[in-house]
Amino acid sequence: MTVVTVVADAVGALERIAYLLERDREPTYRVRAFRRAASTIRAAGQDQVADRARAGTLEQLEGIGPTTATVVAEAVAGTEPAYLAALEKRPGPEPGEGAALLALQRGDCHMHSDWSDGGSPIYDMAIAARDVGHEWAVLTDHSPRLTIAHGLTEERLEMQLDQLDGLRAELAPFRLLAGIEVDILEDGALDQSERMLSRLDVVVASVHSKLRMDADAMTRRMVGALASPFVDVLGHCTGRMVTGRGRPESSFDGPTVFAAAAMLGKAVEINCRPERLDPPRRLLSMAVRSGCLFSVDTDAHAPGQLEWQPYGCRRAAECAVEPESVVTTWPADRLLQWATAHRRGEPG
Repeated sequence: MTVVTVVADAVGALERIAYLLERDREPTYRVRAFRRAASTIRAAGQDQVADRARAGTLEQLEGIGPTTATVVAEAVAGTEPAYLAALEKRPGPEPGEGAALLALQRGDCHMHSDWSDGGSPIYDMAIAARDVGHEWAVLTDHSPRLTIAHGLTEERLEMQLDQLDGLRAELAPFRLLAGIEVDILEDGALDQSERMLSRLDVVVASVHSKLRMDADAMTRRMVGALASPFVDVLGHCTGRMVTGRGRPESSFDGPTVFAAAAMLGKAVEINCRPERLDPPRRLLSMAVRSGCLFSVDTDAHAPGQLEWQPYGCRRAAECAVEPESVVTTWPADRLLQWATAHRRGEPG
């Protein structure tokens, strides 16, 4: 085994561990430790890593601790690291009765990169989406008002679009689509210029502020956003959190909001994040009865989180969502035709 191979194996093992920790919802600091170690080993150089592994001095490298040093030493020795082997034995997210719907998924309309509050570069997120079996994915970093998430100004979004253009040939035939998770302002307006929104392939619109506003006002706010020709998907509609300290649902008139979405041909997101699982079953069933389209989205902020679609597919199946109504089962060309119809003021 060559030095090049063993170092590549060590980096690969560290990155795979980080990915599985993300998938399994382990603490962020633990994920970062393995990703930082992977960067250190990659930068250290082939000979140095091999020499230090033999001498037992890997921990002298910045960002390498006892656990990551053991992983590297085992990989360099040509054996599967025990830490990685234990993680590989853990079961991944289970779709339950949503297995058939999961098998139909072609893409994901909602994922974030380190351009906003995600933890990984655009390229890494795209490769992870491709590797879970997707044909396409939409990059949807946050809009500028969400400063805590480092939302994209017009200028930064322009720069991101240029980067996407440069990546597409390299990623083909996988298709990385341009999008945004745009904030829905209190009056129903959108937190990005129409000039920039018109350049995007798919737009997810979500409420992130004033979540406890009066139900009537929230209803007007959401319907106003859905009426925009630049909106395609209504993101995590209640804003609830169901883990940790939790956060209650926003109040709004479900029949009115879902009727508007159905009439306009806009999709209601089935958000797969375990702390959201939004909308709750009663509202998801209401949206089904209203004739809505749906988008089963991971809202991934890290590569391993792109494996969370089984959670949403299970929930969709439990609420009798028809697969044909799920836009993430569509090929990219059909998805783009649907979004383009919205820009023309048509339901799609």
